[in-house]
Amino acid sequence: MPVKQLKDFLDSRNVKYVTIAHSRAYTAQEIAASAHVPGKELAKVVVVKVDGRMALAVCPASERVDLSRLAKALGAVKVDVASEGDFIEFFPGCELGAMPPFGHLYGLETFASKHLAADESIAFNAGSHTELIRLAYRDFARLENPTVLDFSGSS
Repeated sequence: MPVKQLKDFLDSRNVKYVTIAHSRAYTAQEIAASAHVPGKELAKVVVVKVDGRMALAVCPASERVDLSRLAKALGAVKVDVASEGDFIEFFPGCELGAMPPFGHLYGLETFASKHLAADESIAFNAGSHTELIRLAYRDFARLENPTVLDFSGSS
């Protein structure tokens, strides 16, 4: 989903947001530093395979997804990080690794860390490695309706 389509989606639902342009950065910590966003407010999207089906696990950039905790919380037999080859086709128009946390727009379920849900606002990649969108967490939750679970912790 190119940045314009994501903005159109948010605009059509009357969501107030801010775009943040930053120098090209790839890791969550680099993005947070470049965009001057606290790591706990930057939503990191990790594509996972839950018993073979693709999903998004979204947590603060300052934390990591604990796959065993996610599996336990979901009652899943196996949860793994998906390979790029597994998920590239799901995100047309997005730069690899810059997917926004709106799994439903791509036909994927979204799991949000309870630590991310504790933030008043979140920022996330807008489909590119040079632009973020910041909005109220409550708006993200209203639009995405993620399953909130305890699956992330300090890196």
